[in-house]
Amino acid sequence: MISRKALDPDVEARPRHVAIVMDGNRRWAQRRGLSTAEGHRAGALALRATIATAADLGLEYLTVSAFSPEHWRRAASEVDTLLELVAEFAHAETAALVRANVRVRTLGRLAALPLVTRTAVEALVAATAACDGLALNLALNYGARTELGDAVKALARDVRAGKLAPGGIDDDSVAAYLYTAGLPDPDLLICTGGEMRVSNFLLYQIAYAELWSTPAAWPDFDERLLRGALAEFAARQRRFGT
Repeated sequence: MISRKALDPDVEARPRHVAIVMDGNRRWAQRRGLSTAEGHRAGALALRATIATAADLGLEYLTVSAFSPEHWRRAASEVDTLLELVAEFAHAETAALVRANVRVRTLGRLAALPLVTRTAVEALVAATAACDGLALNLALNYGARTELGDAVKALARDVRAGKLAPGGIDDDSVAAYLYTAGLPDPDLLICTGGEMRVSNFLLYQIAYAELWSTPAAWPDFDERLLRGALAEFAARQRRFGT
């Protein structure tokens, strides 16, 4: 395991919030002659390891794209596998996450998920509610455009009700209506599988995030790659659009 000291003395250059687009499970499986389901299962193992590493490094926030609205368009058997894996992950990892002091939160339209999946995830969130270490955000049935649409609707309702003046709407007030309300914006967005796209993920929040991509498919993402991403982040000069 990588210890927190591995990044010292550059602790101040460490990102508070890391977001990951976990891409490449299917291609990883295809290259090995395995089923798509086996690729997703390997991806779940990579997620477990990444959470452990992030917690050990002392990162504050980790947000991962677990299931998006676009996934509903895939074959029914693959969708079922993905949602079953989410439930299995929630059941299997609860005790370990509590021991690691990891607090879990969900982002997205959880109500649209199957009852078994939703119940398992809600139980995981409840079980880790008192933890105050790494904050793990699972983006489930999450799409950034849907999030922005929901935020606009909520803003419009409050303006109509007189709770909010149109002239008072600014970046902070918009952020308060997003699923990520109360969370700092990601400092670093990691994309796996060699992709250079954000895949409808945290579009508003990553306005000033540093982007880092690796050709490694998500199941091959490991401590060494996470450390490399953090080291490159520390070496960059952030300009925030200036």
